[in-house]
Amino acid sequence: VGLFRTAEKMGFQWLKIINKDPRLDGMDDLSGIEIPLHYIFKLASHAIHLVVFYERSGNYLWHGPLRLKQHMDRKFVPFRKLHFGRYPGAYEKPELLLVSIDDLKVQIPKNPSRFLEEVSHSRFLECRYREARAFFQVYPDDASLDAVEFRKKAKSLLHLAALTLNNLGVKFWLSSGTCLGWYRQCNVIPHSKDVDLGVFIRDYKADIIPAFQKAGLPLKHKFGKVEDSLELSFQGEDDVKLDIFFFYEESDHIWNGGTQAKSGKKFKYLFPKFTLCWTEFVELKVHVPCETLQYVEANYGPDWKVPVKTWDWKSSPSNVQFNGVWPVDEWDDVIQIY
Repeated sequence: VGLFRTAEKMGFQWLKIINKDPRLDGMDDLSGIEIPLHYIFKLASHAIHLVVFYERSGNYLWHGPLRLKQHMDRKFVPFRKLHFGRYPGAYEKPELLLVSIDDLKVQIPKNPSRFLEEVSHSRFLECRYREARAFFQVYPDDASLDAVEFRKKAKSLLHLAALTLNNLGVKFWLSSGTCLGWYRQCNVIPHSKDVDLGVFIRDYKADIIPAFQKAGLPLKHKFGKVEDSLELSFQGEDDVKLDIFFFYEESDHIWNGGTQAKSGKKFKYLFPKFTLCWTEFVELKVHVPCETLQYVEANYGPDWKVPVKTWDWKSSPSNVQFNGVWPVDEWDDVIQIY
C-alpha cells in the first residue's frame, strides 16, 4: 500500500492486474482465489512494468499472463510493447546481486545475459487441472500399491534424466505416453511402464550414453543411427525404463523412427511441426510441445481421452507408417540390445 501512495504522490498513475491462481483451478473451494500478476506505473510518456514472479515447487519462477479485465483502460500504456505478459512464463531462479545504480540500491540477476536469453523461450503451459479432474471422474485413478510405486519410480527416473540431459545442455521434452499423461491427467499413466522423452536429432551429443551410464542407468538398447531413426533405451530401477526418441525435421513435418529388433523392420511416426513450451510435471520444470493437442492427436488419434491398456507400438499409433527394412549388413550397428 505504501508503494502506491508514494507513487501517487510522485504523480504516477497505476494499474494492478490480478487473476486466478491457475494451480488451484479444478479445486472448487479454492479455484476463485486471485493473485497479483502485474503492476504498471505511468508518468507522462514513461511506464514501469512490475512483473510478479512466484516461486513454484519445481524450484523455478513463474509469472502469469497480462490479461486486462473488461473495465480496464486498454490505452493506459501501449501494452503490445511490453516484454512480459503475452504468455505465462517460467524461468530458472537467478542468483541475485545487490548493486548501486545512481545511488539507488537494487538487485539484479548475477548473470543478466542468461536471464535475458530466457525471455524469448519462456512460454509456460499450465497443466489442465480441471480437465484432469473430469477425466478421473469418468476413469477413477488407479490407487493400487503397484501404481503408487510405479509413479514414484517414474518421477525419480524423470528427475534423473532431466538432470543428466540439462547438464549436457541437451534440450528435451515429454513425449508419447508421458506427454499424454501430463496432458490428460496431470500425472504419470500408471500402466505405461516407462518414461518417454523426445530430443531433436540436431541436439544429439555422443556424450549422452556415457552420461546416463555414469548416472547409474545402463543402456538397454540402441536402435537406428544418428542419420536415421535413432532411439535409445536405458534401464531404470526395477523394470521402469527410459526411452529417448530422436526427432527429424522435414520441411512440413517432424518424425521419429522405430525398429523391430527381430525382423529389422523400420517404422516412422509423423507429427505436425511444433515448438516447445515449459510446464511443470511431477515437481519438475520440463518442456512439452506447445501445440500439445495436435501432438497427442497425431500419436493417439481423436480418442486419446479414453485409456488404452493394450498398446502395440507398431500398429496402434495413428501416425505410424511402415518405413522399409534395415539392410542385414547394418544390423550389428542399428540393432544393439544389451
